[in-house]
Amino acid sequence: MCGITGWVSYDRNLVSERTTVDAMTDTMSCRGPDDAGTWTAGPAALGHRRLAIIDLPGGRQPMTVETPEGTVALVYSGETYNYTELRRELTGRGHRFGTDSDTEVVLRAYLEWGPALAERLNGMYAFAIWDGRSKQLVMVRDRMGIKPFYYAETADGVLFGSEPKAILANPLARREVSLDGLREVFAFVKTPGHAVWEGMREVEPGTVVTVGESGVRTHVYWQLETRPHTDDKDETVARVRELLDDIVRRQLVSDVPRCTLLSGGLDSSAMTALAARRLRESGETVRSFAVDFVGQTENFVPDELRGTPDTPFVHDVARESATEHQDIVLSSDDLADPEVRSRVIRARDIPMGLGDMDASLHLLFKAIRQHSTVALSGESADEVFGGYKQFFDEEARKAETFPWLVRFSRDMGEDSDVLDDSLARALDLPGYVRDSYSSAVSGVQRLEGESDFEYRMRVICHLHLTRFVRVLLDRKDRASMAVGLEVRVPFCDHRLVEYVYNTPWALKSFDGREKSLLREATADVLPRSVYERVKSPYPSTQDPKYHTALQENAKELLAKPSHQVFDLVSKDWLQHAVQVEAPQITQAGRRGLERVLDLALWIDMYAPTLTLS
Repeated sequence: MCGITGWVSYDRNLVSERTTVDAMTDTMSCRGPDDAGTWTAGPAALGHRRLAIIDLPGGRQPMTVETPEGTVALVYSGETYNYTELRRELTGRGHRFGTDSDTEVVLRAYLEWGPALAERLNGMYAFAIWDGRSKQLVMVRDRMGIKPFYYAETADGVLFGSEPKAILANPLARREVSLDGLREVFAFVKTPGHAVWEGMREVEPGTVVTVGESGVRTHVYWQLETRPHTDDKDETVARVRELLDDIVRRQLVSDVPRCTLLSGGLDSSAMTALAARRLRESGETVRSFAVDFVGQTENFVPDELRGTPDTPFVHDVARESATEHQDIVLSSDDLADPEVRSRVIRARDIPMGLGDMDASLHLLFKAIRQHSTVALSGESADEVFGGYKQFFDEEARKAETFPWLVRFSRDMGEDSDVLDDSLARALDLPGYVRDSYSSAVSGVQRLEGESDFEYRMRVICHLHLTRFVRVLLDRKDRASMAVGLEVRVPFCDHRLVEYVYNTPWALKSFDGREKSLLREATADVLPRSVYERVKSPYPSTQDPKYHTALQENAKELLAKPSHQVFDLVSKDWLQHAVQVEAPQITQAGRRGLERVLDLALWIDMYAPTLTLS
């Protein structure tokens, strides 16, 4: 796992721009603490920071191959889980390898198949290839968008990077955010390709972007497609288990210490149990880690989102699967620390976070990194198997909007409450969401003979797999890579996603519960307590001291009345919010304080030009 960046400029020789290329590469140092490299040749420059996972001495980058027609150079971030099979095939086609790395397999695969190599890869990846033979840059991103990838067109080429900060380090980049960028920050709809920063775009998941002297063109090599599902319930459960066993086997491959993230929910528990079973075959023990908060289990109060604390279920799984387990216990002071908030914002490049849940994720990953370099996560199982409450909420099911926004509004209030009135009118978030929703559902294919209800549930599944999950995948990647930890997401394997997406909702919820297929497919490895447990989201602290700490931080902000954040948020709202006593605290109030503090820190750190008209 690594950080990549680069610059193509057809009107200049970038050999003389080494200082700028080095600056772009240095912004990726957290993503790649083990090694750094840059390569320049004429109009192309590539930069790489490496987190060594496979073939530690042999996978240095940028990696090049000399051909009679010119140099082909690669910078690559991610993992290709089927690289051993591809290596055998390429060897049979006459290729010779100098390393054992998956990076070289990807480079050789490009020499053999060109951009069509993307269709052969199973993994999470973002990579760029400068093809000196055709003087073109080829950028490829994995099917689900697990690894981030951004680019910005220039007058004579393109800038690119794993994260916006790499692009922003180039003087040609614009540090500007318009109303449209702010809409994306506040709407929580994840418009494909949108990067918030003006002039910048994402390489969309499942897409190849090719840059040449004549401009930029894109090719979609993968997207969710509607297909008939002919397997009965038992066959479907068996196929899900078969896929999961293969996926976990592949994703446990590593030359460095690995572990699992364990929350005590169905997703992470199933993944941990399967990993533990697999490693036992070779005499190994899996390490597992969970996040907890001081006093949370003893003082837990059920609410709309969470009915039970995680820790008892975590410990049930750790005992049953015989993991080497550790709880990472955090205090309210840890979560409210402005320095932690700063590191989260720096990792994300935008103030699009989830408050204490982002802070705890960062601190969890930081603690894990002291023991392991690779972690397996249960992320995306809810989107794949239908685990969120909105899948079963009649209002959310029927609403002509993104289903999660119905739940968010009900459980946590509206972000727009904290906005300056004039900005709220200019943003027109309801209109933005309405247009985004219309675009999102327009491409969902209906199966012939599919009932209205089954089609509606297909649409809801599609929205979660193409919009909602991308927010969480980006969050997971940024938080983990900020501390040099590689987090793998087995439930995002495209084979599993395709299969379960096309399974009728009646089968996905055959017992009337969430994630019925996953529960049944892994029942033999789960503690009964976890098998019976109702979905509980990622944990959030209930300690009122955390809210008090937020209020103190907000009071310090109010003491700076000329701060640019007050061009975005209501000073009156904030003045009221800092005076609310603990018994009257609402989820919306706490979330609003977190949002304001995030925005203020982002402005301080990035000094963006805000175009508000």
